[in-house]
Amino acid sequence: MPQIQIMIVDDSVVVRKVLSNVLSGDPDLHVAGWASNGRLALAKLQTLQPDVILLDIEMPVMTGLEALPEIRKLAPKTPIIMFSTLTEWGAAATLDALALGATDYVTKPSNQDMAATSESINRDLIPKIKGLCRFSQGVQNSPSAAARPGIAIPRPPVRLRPASPRTARVEIVAIGVSTGGPDALAKLLPSVPARFPLPVVIAQHMPPIFTTLLASRLFSKCSLPVRECQPGELLEPGCIWIAPGDFHMVVQEEGGHVRLHTNQGPRENFCRPSVDVLFRSVAQVYGAGALGVILTGMGQDGLKGCEALCAAGSAVIVQDEASSVVWGMPGFVARAGLAQKILPLSQIGSEIIHRTAAYTLAEVKN
Repeated sequence: MPQIQIMIVDDSVVVRKVLSNVLSGDPDLHVAGWASNGRLALAKLQTLQPDVILLDIEMPVMTGLEALPEIRKLAPKTPIIMFSTLTEWGAAATLDALALGATDYVTKPSNQDMAATSESINRDLIPKIKGLCRFSQGVQNSPSAAARPGIAIPRPPVRLRPASPRTARVEIVAIGVSTGGPDALAKLLPSVPARFPLPVVIAQHMPPIFTTLLASRLFSKCSLPVRECQPGELLEPGCIWIAPGDFHMVVQEEGGHVRLHTNQGPRENFCRPSVDVLFRSVAQVYGAGALGVILTGMGQDGLKGCEALCAAGSAVIVQDEASSVVWGMPGFVARAGLAQKILPLSQIGSEIIHRTAAYTLAEVKN
């Protein structure tokens, strides 16, 4: 069975050793080589031909942010996973890296607690490596992988869900997104006009601090205000809310008004915030009056939530495979026959606006 070839780029000898030891313990993975800074990584890239690159941000000689654009020139399709720290600086640098072409990120391994570090690598990093390389499906991303046969596992066909003959007025747009999300949201949300008449709620898989900075960055690009959810806020038209890291976000009807609330209930699909949690609450409060949108992301968070939206009569649209970083979340929804449309990211904004206008016009005519 072919192994995923990994390149580690980090100036810490301890981190490189821990990563190598844990990753090499998985039979599907092989550490092809390492580099202690970005310049050495560029020199070794063509020789190693990795399937995935683990890239530290802060290094001597050439940092990860400096190396990233140059790596992308040599390996435009190879997944790059950044090492981040759970600090404001680390979050800001990670968002910069994602904007420069990084695929995903993980928390940087600790030099202190080796047992906890090994656990986090197995829990957080290895699934991302395998998911991004699509190893189990035999879909590879690097030149070297193209020469190695993968194991093709047939996927269920995509089935579109027929539109309901009678449509309800859309009252809310709910978006679920994960891997590739910051870049996808940065492209989608600026297309929503300043007079957009609905609230928008978003569950993006991100830790604390990251979601706060993401909301701030999106606010600077959008016509609508974008902010991280605060418990008890009144849900109003023309505003975009992002679930805070490590909290589920839900909508609740209280005395004729809808408010946003957060909780730290159990993780769903290993996620908090979870798209399923948000979408179920939207289905319960708005019934057929919601539009669900599933964008790029790994795993299947959002599938159960979309089932709840469809059962309530709401519509769901998903991002297509070609424009997704990972067609996990939207793919599961599409193959379950829950999506009315599968669209490239560039068309989703106009589709949201069209559906809002169309439903409002239909209501007026009726």
